[in-house]
Amino acid sequence: MGGEEARPHGGGGLRPAGDGKGPEGGGRRSGPAPGPPPRGFRWLWRPLKLWRRWPRGGRKMATAAAGALGLLWGWLWSERFWLPQNVSWADLEGPGDGYGYPRARHILSVFPVAAGIFSVRLLFERFIAKPCALHVGIQDSGPYQAQPNAILEKVFVSITKYPDEKRLEGLSKQLDWDVRKIQCWFRHRRNQDKPPTLTKFCESMWRFTFYLCIFCYGIKFLWSSPWFWDIRQCWHSYPYQPLTSGLYYYYIMELAFYWSLMFSQFTDIKRKDFLIMFVHHLATIGLITFSYINNMVRVGTLVMCLHDASDFLLEAAKLANYAKYQRLCDTLFVIFSAVFVVTRLGIYPFWILNTTFFESWEMIGPYPSWWLFNGLLLILQVLHVIWSYLIVRIAFKALIRGKVTYPGRIRPRLCTLHSFLTSFLFSVPGGSWTVSSLACV
Repeated sequence: MGGEEARPHGGGGLRPAGDGKGPEGGGRRSGPAPGPPPRGFRWLWRPLKLWRRWPRGGRKMATAAAGALGLLWGWLWSERFWLPQNVSWADLEGPGDGYGYPRARHILSVFPVAAGIFSVRLLFERFIAKPCALHVGIQDSGPYQAQPNAILEKVFVSITKYPDEKRLEGLSKQLDWDVRKIQCWFRHRRNQDKPPTLTKFCESMWRFTFYLCIFCYGIKFLWSSPWFWDIRQCWHSYPYQPLTSGLYYYYIMELAFYWSLMFSQFTDIKRKDFLIMFVHHLATIGLITFSYINNMVRVGTLVMCLHDASDFLLEAAKLANYAKYQRLCDTLFVIFSAVFVVTRLGIYPFWILNTTFFESWEMIGPYPSWWLFNGLLLILQVLHVIWSYLIVRIAFKALIRGKVTYPGRIRPRLCTLHSFLTSFLFSVPGGSWTVSSLACV
């Protein structure tokens, strides 16, 4: 595919094609020692002079460290792992059309965009989401504050937040309080640590707005993309598939949004699933970046849009619940369940997995990163089956019996695996699905 210039290098790294021995490939040359570097590289001259003055032992240690880093860098960017046979990184350095080919350095532009999204979120929550919350009747006040009491506070912090009958009787005798009053104190104290409904409403409204906008953009973009109508186009001429401006913005915005969620986790009210969601966002960012560098962005856009189709419905159901529109909340949750099952158990396996496994094998053949890509997608499908079963069961019980809480005994075993592999490119909703609360806990 790359001709004689595109032969693989074995552990390749980012070396250009044709880097053999000899004068043209960077080998030894005879003749006098080279003089100072050209004018554009004069900034290297002083470090080079200092290098020559180092003690011999220090120079050897620095050389060994540089060699180890070079080996690590070459292993991380091995062409044998990342690219199909007879393709090198040098072959993807060409301009192509539009924005050229996806390159690792494009990811650096995500960070200023993520900071901008985070700033927009703060303004959105203050000037748009908060007035909407007040308009639907959500009070701008925190939970009821428990009466200060040093003894009960020490028990709450150091021993238990849910005292049993024996401990309640002992506290009652010690404080000369009624047992009922002590139970109320512990309940109010527990509620103090919960995020206010107003804060949760603003956060959900921001996520709902972003998911809805990015889903609409994805549909608009894919509607004019040839691989949306003929999915085999995802593999035509792979990996020589130019990066268009629309595709670039789609990927960068999605990736920047998840980076902004990483930032906001440290400023938002801490919740019980802080660590799980941190791992979830970190894994999602890593997997998006992997698919971008590997230039599997065409099929990546399909997976992104497929998962975004249900996310905004879940956030809409949460908003209805916070506003105490229970019938609307249940209706939206049932619609979310139907969309989730259709997209994750119907379209995803018979459309996405079919092309990534069989059509790509036929057109480009397998190689190491191809196996990793499909392995993660297959594990994701297993998770889709598990979550679909749980969601359908909740929705079914909600229609028949009313408020039914998500089964908590199953959640801890799934959350660790789910948070690491939650949607190869984007999120499967990973909270505790409850028709009555619909809030991640």
